Amino acid sequence: MPVCTTRDGVEIFYKDWGRGRPVVFIHGWPLHGDAWQDQLKAVADAGYRGIAHDRRGHGRSTPVYDGYDFDTFADDLHDLLTHLDLRDVTLVAHSMGGGELARYIGRHGTGRVHSAVLLSAITPLMLQGPDNPEGVPQSVFDDIKAGILKERSQFWQDAAEGFFSADRPESKVTQGNKDAFWHMAMAATVQGAVACVDAFGSTPFHGDLKKFDIPTLVVHGDDDRIVPIDATGRKTARMVPGAQLEVYEGGSHGIAMVDGDKQRFNRDLLDFLGR
Repeated sequence: MPVCTTRDGVEIFYKDWGRGRPVVFIHGWPLHGDAWQDQLKAVADAGYRGIAHDRRGHGRSTPVYDGYDFDTFADDLHDLLTHLDLRDVTLVAHSMGGGELARYIGRHGTGRVHSAVLLSAITPLMLQGPDNPEGVPQSVFDDIKAGILKERSQFWQDAAEGFFSADRPESKVTQGNKDAFWHMAMAATVQGAVACVDAFGSTPFHGDLKKFDIPTLVVHGDDDRIVPIDATGRKTARMVPGAQLEVYEGGSHGIAMVDGDKQRFNRDLLDFLGR
């Protein structure tokens, strides 16, 4: 299997499809790189090189017990980019992956980066507080961790409903979408799944976003039940100079995986890459 060995000996699995200017996809929680297969094919077919990795403790990467913080994730991404000697890269990140993208730029700059796409991303801060009243209460994160620890298989099945806003009358989510979510979630270590909740729930990225000096596309659904758009997508677009915000009406958190929104996102992504 293609792997990159990080500075601390963790093996990061990745897929590498196509040839051309590189597009690196960073997955959300609790998924792994296979969540991006449709987009990998789309960019490879369009003449780009698509790469998607599994975060440490997820999918086929080393199932470590620790290192579930955004400085570590950003350094893992840096190790991957340098291992493959990627330059002029477009980074595309979903959900928690948006924090990884932002922290990468905060720690390593944009010397290798051409542009960025933040899809349903957690930036600049998820946790509700006096300065972020639109955010998510701490009790929600506590309940998520308790659910995982109680019986993670059933928890992931239940979580798929909210992830895809499956109760919307016009939802096109399929049982296959929900099964794929469950399958990928079960490939994450229980330790990683729980520790990542603390990481994505409370890590602020305001300072990282201030270091963006590249073209940036922000895409978010206005029916995102996991990462509220008013606390994240809208604020991120205001913070990043020149950022373009695309709001998908009725869009769930799983935009890139569900028929309809998936095709729209692929078109928007290819249009952005072609600029």
